[in-house]
Amino acid sequence: MHIYHITEESTWKEANESGVYLPSGFDKDGFIHCSTEDQVLPVAENFYRSKNGLVLLKIDPSRLTSPLVFENLEGNAELFPHLYGSLPVAAVVESLPFTRGQDGRFRFPSFS
Repeated sequence: MHIYHITEESTWKEANESGVYLPSGFDKDGFIHCSTEDQVLPVAENFYRSKNGLVLLKIDPSRLTSPLVFENLEGNAELFPHLYGSLPVAAVVESLPFTRGQDGRFRFPSFS
């Protein structure tokens, strides 16, 4: 099983140069928000509707060096993967542009 994370192309490019990824909201949240495959599109529609220039990171949890916790901090039943630490670039097995179709809705990329 893989987990996924949505980020900006420019932020991902910087992470590739440093070898480690931390999103801008990490200091506030204390973790990196991730999703299962089934959660990616609803999350994108709810939180990234007005954003462009995004990439979707496909992450291999076995390559993580920080704790990964499936939880829901809002008290709902659906559990989301949260990474409590930085994301090593080496844990990302693939990254693809995360774009919308002609109908304006996000499309899950065709990972290999």
